[in-house]
Amino acid sequence: MSSTQTLVDVLKQELRAAGITYAKLAPQLGLAESSVKRMFANADMPLSRIDAICRALKMDFGELAERVAAQKAPLRELSLDQERAVVSDPKLLLMATCVLSQWTLEQVLSSYRLTEAEAVRALTRLDKLGIIELRPLNRYRLNIDKTFRWRPNGPVMSYFREQVAGDYFNGGFDGAGELLSVVHGSIARSEATVLADRLQRVAQDFAMQHLADQRLPAEQRAPFTMVIGLRSWWLKSLQQLRRDEAGA
Repeated sequence: MSSTQTLVDVLKQELRAAGITYAKLAPQLGLAESSVKRMFANADMPLSRIDAICRALKMDFGELAERVAAQKAPLRELSLDQERAVVSDPKLLLMATCVLSQWTLEQVLSSYRLTEAEAVRALTRLDKLGIIELRPLNRYRLNIDKTFRWRPNGPVMSYFREQVAGDYFNGGFDGAGELLSVVHGSIARSEATVLADRLQRVAQDFAMQHLADQRLPAEQRAPFTMVIGLRSWWLKSLQQLRRDEAGA
């Protein structure tokens, strides 16, 4: 990633952490919201614009430069110790799930029976674990990559299989917008990799839609959980019927 793109990404993160949307930023820059969106999308802005954005963020260019220099490669997965810590406390696991969806502290408190002290304590632990960077006013920046996933055989996925999967798949999947589809086939291993990448992008689209819809009134939103799996596998009860040379 270029240093220019890194700077723009840091500015986006700082704006998000400060709760400043492009619509709020536009008047301070003397621009239309569409122009601000285009400026960030193209990663093309003069120093005067960067200075103006820093003023909106109440930070100086030196602080911004430090943030850019300190930018770390985002995590694609957690260590075993990090995952064990997350599942050791239900409230910490809840907060980890919420920050992965980029919920604000206010959203968490309005949706779950947590005190503010408990929620802040969980955020502080996630900061110490390196999952987030906690900011003033209990805002945060995620330290994970867009391709992040829990370790396939790690503590969190084990918890999911033991405590969550049964309840999830016992549903009818027949509500509005719900879907359960099981498809079996024999394909090239290289194509399986391509499909896995495409499914990962679908998961990212879901996460981005969640963020975009946070501006809607609560009554227009509903909680959905997407589970995506792709595995080279045979149903055990059908193994005895399989020909050794079968390819499907």
